[in-house]
Amino acid sequence: MADSMVQEILEKQVLSVVKAVEDQLDDEIAALDKLDEDDLEVLRERRLQQMKKMAEKRRRWISLGHGEYTEIHAEKEFFSVVKASDRVVCHFYRENWPCKVMDKHLAELAKQHIETRFVKIQAEKSPFLADKLKIVVLPTLALIKKAKVDDYVVGFDQLGGTDDFSTDVLEERLAKAQVIFFEGESSLPKSTNQTKRSVRQSETHDSSDSE
Repeated sequence: MADSMVQEILEKQVLSVVKAVEDQLDDEIAALDKLDEDDLEVLRERRLQQMKKMAEKRRRWISLGHGEYTEIHAEKEFFSVVKASDRVVCHFYRENWPCKVMDKHLAELAKQHIETRFVKIQAEKSPFLADKLKIVVLPTLALIKKAKVDDYVVGFDQLGGTDDFSTDVLEERLAKAQVIFFEGESSLPKSTNQTKRSVRQSETHDSSDSE
């Protein structure tokens, strides 16, 4: 008896939600039906301006090195990079396997998220930065917004505690920190299912860098 009552309540709730969605769609369709040619022209012009602004943003991002995963070779360069771009993911690394795992994922995400600058810097060759930002465990990602370190991803603990995590897991972590846009016009669509595979599945342990 109790189960049937619960089922009935759930069905009513579902029907209520469906009705609300249908009503919203009906309202939107009715609003579109009322648009005349002048209204449609205004909407087209507004959309065109939005597309132009986004295209200009993309051109600027690409001119700053967005869309690629690059290495910073001097500490001074780090400050230039974080001042130029609103969102930066900086990988503090050393030449070891865990850091190479991170390299592979970041190289993939850099291509997909041109709204964010992806860089790496060798921790041992940047002692001032490592000390100032309290970089101890490697790899560490410094997540920087508007020239300020806002968050860190330290090692693999937040990524499942293993080096076998997928690119999607790292992408979700960066999106949670709002250092990338998880979806939107500025992010490029994934062209393949490669990001759902782990690095261990697609790469063997070797000494080659990702760049």
